[in-house]
Amino acid sequence: MADNANTEQLLASFKKFAIHGDTKATGKELNGKNWAKLCKDCSITDGKNITGTDVDIVFSKVKQKTSRVITYEEFVRALVELAPKRFKGQSKEEALDSIFKLVEGREPTNVGVTKVVKTAAVDRLTDSSRFTGSHKERFDQSGRGRGREGREELVENTGYVGAYKNAGTYDDKVKADK
Repeated sequence: MADNANTEQLLASFKKFAIHGDTKATGKELNGKNWAKLCKDCSITDGKNITGTDVDIVFSKVKQKTSRVITYEEFVRALVELAPKRFKGQSKEEALDSIFKLVEGREPTNVGVTKVVKTAAVDRLTDSSRFTGSHKERFDQSGRGRGREGREELVENTGYVGAYKNAGTYDDKVKADK
């Protein structure tokens, strides 16, 4: 098996893939989707010797029956199971070493992720200082949205007419007279 430094790199890669795409993940368990992503990103899946189906079958083999995730120990067992199939011409130890080298130090790639485009047209359309009419009321001077207050005309149920200036002074007058 791999030496101590390589084992730490393997564990670091496991943790990075385990938390990828899941804000609540702890990094101790890897789900099937992230296992398939790990195999694809680390070039374990080559489309000839190992396919996506093989990766899913090995995942199902190493996980516990009732579980939907694998731990680090099960992850290593899965790599041990895939190694001879991926590197057919090598001995079992060499194949294991080669598959560990593919995974060590790797992290999830973000290929195909949409980037934010900032063009003059987008800037012009999203600049709240240029809004007119009722849309202007939806934003404050800094450009932040005002939420419900900006979308709807909120009614104050105080019992006073809308433009009455001395609202809330009745109780003060009554108490002053006593």
